[in-house]
Amino acid sequence: MPLLTVTEDQILSRIKFENPWWKGGRIDPYFSEFRRRLYFDQFYQLITEVTIKRAVVLMGPRRVGKTVMIYHAIQQLIDKGTDPQKIIYLSIETPIYNGLGIEGLFRLCRQIIAKEDDLSGYYIFFDEIQYLKDWELHLKSLVDSYHRCKFIVSGSAAAALKLKSDESGAGRFTDFTLPPLTFHEYVHLQELDHLIICREQEDDNVCAAYDTIDITELNRHFVQYINYGGYPEISLSVAVRANPGRYIKSDIIDKVLLRDLPSLYGIQDVQELNSLFTTIAYNSGNEFTYESLSMTSGVSSNTIKKYIHYLQAAFLIKVVHRIDQTGKKFKRANYFKIYLTNPSLRSALFAPIEATADLMGNMVETAIYAQWFHDTKDTPNYSRWRSGEVDVVRLHAGKLKPEMATEIKWSNKYHAQPRALKSLRRFLMYNNLPRATVTTIDITDRIVLDEHTLQYTPAAIYCYTQGRQIHDQQ
Repeated sequence: MPLLTVTEDQILSRIKFENPWWKGGRIDPYFSEFRRRLYFDQFYQLITEVTIKRAVVLMGPRRVGKTVMIYHAIQQLIDKGTDPQKIIYLSIETPIYNGLGIEGLFRLCRQIIAKEDDLSGYYIFFDEIQYLKDWELHLKSLVDSYHRCKFIVSGSAAAALKLKSDESGAGRFTDFTLPPLTFHEYVHLQELDHLIICREQEDDNVCAAYDTIDITELNRHFVQYINYGGYPEISLSVAVRANPGRYIKSDIIDKVLLRDLPSLYGIQDVQELNSLFTTIAYNSGNEFTYESLSMTSGVSSNTIKKYIHYLQAAFLIKVVHRIDQTGKKFKRANYFKIYLTNPSLRSALFAPIEATADLMGNMVETAIYAQWFHDTKDTPNYSRWRSGEVDVVRLHAGKLKPEMATEIKWSNKYHAQPRALKSLRRFLMYNNLPRATVTTIDITDRIVLDEHTLQYTPAAIYCYTQGRQIHDQQ
């Protein structure tokens, strides 16, 4: 019996299914019900910038809302007067499209709406573009060929997409990264903005420091954010939150580890990769060496280096580099810290964490670092030397000397005993820094000790502030 093949009618039927607004003028109500990410306006501005002949490459990890944001953009285009039949959406990971080029798909779409000769004014969205081999060459060709159309593609393998975008799309592509939810976005999506107030106002009506009217309530949501809050669907769905392990592990982690990375990088031993990731997730925020990871996970050091690169490409982890007490980087980066890019990944793999758990300090640190991973240009370092360590150090961009230091604590102990912060105080003295921040559970205060100002801020407020400032600066 001959093998069955996909017919053109089946492909056309699928295309119609994916573009319901061609007839109804509306996207599926399922997508309309989601609140917009705070990054939507920035993304939409890139889409509607039609005078610049560039494709938009939307990248980010799985389940952070890329597809939902695309649908929101489609509805806004319609609401602003764009002809619905001039808006095309195609999910490239749909098996029925295997072997078809994106230019051929574009032609089929025009054939369906009887506009095959009309080549202007289209907005074309290709979702999960990484499943098309040599996608960057195909996309560059479309941008060069169809000058009066706007092409938008999305993909979940952020680093891999960016590498190809940089190599082949110079002058043709504009990258836009959608990260997991910041705590600031989580507060917004949960409609908790009433909990936040401005504590210090600058002259130009910009808030210099935030506070809360109810730190107990904010801390309750902060713990929820750490356990469940990195993904919009989990944050907003009580049903999904009841079993986050099933949702995150099966739909996010397993797909990335078992399908995305092996298919993109030719990984043979998926069990090895999973073993390493599990080890890192359980110890997020700890300092590692390749040798220690090899001993714990049972994977060779050389293989670990490749796997860490892959896991960063999938936006699951982020390596933070060590500097010495003067701010200088080490010639050999033998020691480094690894953080999950999203603290709720750990809860899904193991179990939700309580506010009083011993590991809460590590997860608070992971959550705070996760805010900075949204700022791809300026991730801070940690400082460690023979007799001490400082959790967060930001270097001056020009002088490459420390200009900011923060000690992340989930404790009020160091407010009562500031002299116990020996490493931080030594670091401030050595680098002539006048001030530093120390996070607490629920205390806000300012103490001057040995001519250095220590600003005590609840970790939840500090986390909120970092996420909000990074978003506002972009």
